[in-house]
Amino acid sequence: MPWTIATTPFDDPDADRLRRAQREELDARYGVSDHEPGVPPSAADVPVFLIARDDDGAPIACGGLRPLPESVLGPGTVEIKRMYTVPGARGSGVATAVLRALEEEARLLGATRLVLETGTAQPDAIRFYQREGYASIPLFGSYEGSEYSVCFGRDL
Repeated sequence: MPWTIATTPFDDPDADRLRRAQREELDARYGVSDHEPGVPPSAADVPVFLIARDDDGAPIACGGLRPLPESVLGPGTVEIKRMYTVPGARGSGVATAVLRALEEEARLLGATRLVLETGTAQPDAIRFYQREGYASIPLFGSYEGSEYSVCFGRDL
């Protein structure tokens, strides 16, 4: 395997760099800097954050888990946050590896369902989640009514 995946603190400098790169890409795609409704994820509410690194140790992909309050979608639901792969590593399989690792970490947290939000200007992400077994679900929580949001879910 040309990468390793490890749990990393949400506020780790490499995690921050990957999330900033994601934001820059999304800002360019949407043409606005405020395209995600709701409270941004933080170290306080993302207990699991994974980073994939290439053979040289460079961070190439990431993703996190944020448990949702029962009032949002019921008990045992965890949201995938900040899935991102650097452009040079796309198509390598690393995103699928990070997603599978997140699914396993979610099971360890006691989750029975994973949900996520992606955007209308991210057809590549939509295809990826559909290919990986995630089904379209109604917009939930702070995404309800968002013109940019598309949500997916999968039972574990």
